Amino acid sequence: MITTTIRANQIRSFLTGIACWFLLGPQPTTAQSLKVSPQDLRFSQLPTRWDEALPLGNGVLGALIWQKNDRLRFSLDRVDLWDLRPMRGLDRPEFSYKWVLGQVMKKDYKIVQQYFDKPYDEEPGPTKIPGAALEFNTAALGSVQSARLLIQEAVAEVTWQNGAVLRSFVHATEPVGWFRFEKIPAHFALELIPPAYGKSIQEKAENAVVDGDDLVRLGYSQGTVLPQKNKVTYHQTGWGGFSYDVTVQWTQKGSTLEGTWTIASAYPEKTKTGSLAKTASTTRTFATDLASHRSWWQRFWSKSSVQVPDSLLQKQWYLETYKFGATARADAPPISLQAVWTADNGRIPPWKGDYHHDLNTQLSYWPSYSGNHLEESIGYINHLEENLPTYRDYTKRFFGTDGIAVPGVTTLTGKEMGGWIQYSLSPTVSAWLAQHYYLQWRYSNDAVFLRQKAYPWLKGVAQHLEKLTVLDEKGKRKLPISSSPEIKDNKLEAWFPTNTNYDLSLMKFVFKSATEMATALGNEADARHWQTIQNQFGDFALSDRNELMFAASLPYNESHRHFSHLMAIHPLGLIRWEDGEKSQQIIRNSLALLDRVGPDWWCGYSYAWLGSLKARAKDGSGAAEALHTFASAFCSVNSFHLNGDQTKSGKSKFTYRPFTLEGNFAFAAGLQEMLIQSYAGLIEIFPAIPANWQDVGFTDLRTEGAFLVSAQKRAGSVKEITVKTDQGGTVRLKLPFNTYVIKMSQKATVERAEPGFVTLKLQAGGSISLQNH
Repeated sequence: MITTTIRANQIRSFLTGIACWFLLGPQPTTAQSLKVSPQDLRFSQLPTRWDEALPLGNGVLGALIWQKNDRLRFSLDRVDLWDLRPMRGLDRPEFSYKWVLGQVMKKDYKIVQQYFDKPYDEEPGPTKIPGAALEFNTAALGSVQSARLLIQEAVAEVTWQNGAVLRSFVHATEPVGWFRFEKIPAHFALELIPPAYGKSIQEKAENAVVDGDDLVRLGYSQGTVLPQKNKVTYHQTGWGGFSYDVTVQWTQKGSTLEGTWTIASAYPEKTKTGSLAKTASTTRTFATDLASHRSWWQRFWSKSSVQVPDSLLQKQWYLETYKFGATARADAPPISLQAVWTADNGRIPPWKGDYHHDLNTQLSYWPSYSGNHLEESIGYINHLEENLPTYRDYTKRFFGTDGIAVPGVTTLTGKEMGGWIQYSLSPTVSAWLAQHYYLQWRYSNDAVFLRQKAYPWLKGVAQHLEKLTVLDEKGKRKLPISSSPEIKDNKLEAWFPTNTNYDLSLMKFVFKSATEMATALGNEADARHWQTIQNQFGDFALSDRNELMFAASLPYNESHRHFSHLMAIHPLGLIRWEDGEKSQQIIRNSLALLDRVGPDWWCGYSYAWLGSLKARAKDGSGAAEALHTFASAFCSVNSFHLNGDQTKSGKSKFTYRPFTLEGNFAFAAGLQEMLIQSYAGLIEIFPAIPANWQDVGFTDLRTEGAFLVSAQKRAGSVKEITVKTDQGGTVRLKLPFNTYVIKMSQKATVERAEPGFVTLKLQAGGSISLQNH
């Protein structure tokens, strides 16, 4: 049975909110009240590529506004438009970790590649698919004067030479996009354009995985477009009875046109999400929907803010935070490679627009925790919880273990898709996902979440890894064969007889965290058991110069986009600067080696990740430089991460431009890591900022333990720190000044700790401000 990951309350919202949002004629202009920000996207003309467009979204629906030829184009998308056919060739008796292990031992690996790697490259589906496009003939309006995205409001605005104006938004919480044109001629033309499922593209892709395969390979009959008065509907049927409908409705009164668009999806034997034929609701307008839309975004932006003196980094952070707000919701599927902005180039999206759990999905949620957006990050957890039966089935079928393993490359419904199996079928994927359960718990301090979701997931992953691992001749626990994502590609040499640092760090993290969670829940027997297993793992593989290696038999000797060998430093925090000279030496030397080997084969996300790594090394200048390179060389003009070096200035030998989102969100996390850290059992303010950042600050960044912190540095010295909490708790604070006075205290006390530290004790609803004295 095919199921969709849109939850029941989301479906009800779709069922009760789509049709008859109709349109009572011209509404008062809202231009005067819309907030303008220095961080807005601004263009003197409309972008002419889909991956440079003005992006709008609400986690379920998305739109890209750009110009194609002489038309204004809206690329319309919905997150659950998926061809969910099983990946051909994977369902075979050899689909087994044990069988793969045997082939590795025999050094007969070509058949493994044939069975499990090639289907992903050669088969068109399963895959994310595009929705449709909406085009307007704007020739009569003259040339475009300006195009901008007002990120505080999540509203796109385009103005033309003749005074015409378009304002458009995708409602923050409802399944509808709006457009409103003012000062346009009568009978303003629009056209709904379906993807060319029935017509082959003449220009063939060099690499169908990266550039996108031909849509015609999916084998769909071309959908139908039904025009009516002031309404047009496009119906498309896909694989296995899946279908979707795109509906556009509008009205024009004089020189003003208002309209809505929506996409409804339907899977066999499931309620159609947003059936236009069966719904009715009260009348709604552009103005009223805009008001509730703006209200949501106002709450979103109130959660946190940053102020840094580097204007490029400042703007990029706000654009990344905007994109997170446009793609993440608690009741929508999580952020995939392109989320709600599937490529509008007539092709299947790059890498099938799938869920890559070897890095991409994980990086996409990094900024949500300290950025104080836990309401959105929980959507990632909800998706994993919904797919638990699928993951448990996969764990049994492939690994032959109980517990929880997750494929490294999955469909919308959690099914495996194949690919290089060292990462697509890695035994430790669920361990990296476990960190997001851990972080959601630590940053929320939610005891119910810990008991009902976080610990059960960690326990399931620990059970799987305990059963899969073995003890070597020295009594050390190891995987029978181990790998490090994409190191040595998909070759036989990509498998190692000892634990790679990547696998080892993830396994150590799981058993360490399971011990911590069991202890917090008072489950002493589980805690003792997980601690015993944790103690059986050996040390990380280090070179003679105390540099982290890929594995004991392979030093870090090649430039690579995935810093898998450094997982213990960041994001897992197993090797911490705060632990003293030995750890500091490993961190310093490993990052120095990374710099020496160089960025030849890095992607944009490598630089974004490097920002956090340098911040963990307390290297503010290095972190800022890495993030600056990302923002200036690896992003489109609309801030989309394009993977390759767009300047072609030697930042990477990758110069291609497939759009994926994880680099964008890793950037935001990197800047936050420079401003505040709390992973080591204490709060540190401005742990990694360049010496020349004399004026810098932030408000309401979140820490482990569920504290909200604000701080200001002016003229080179920290002036004030405020810590508050809804729940209460005790936390150590590393003082950024020698002496202080308590400016404000409510339900809070300060106790002196060792030199340079204080202990803050806050009751529920408590807050305290310390001022430099």
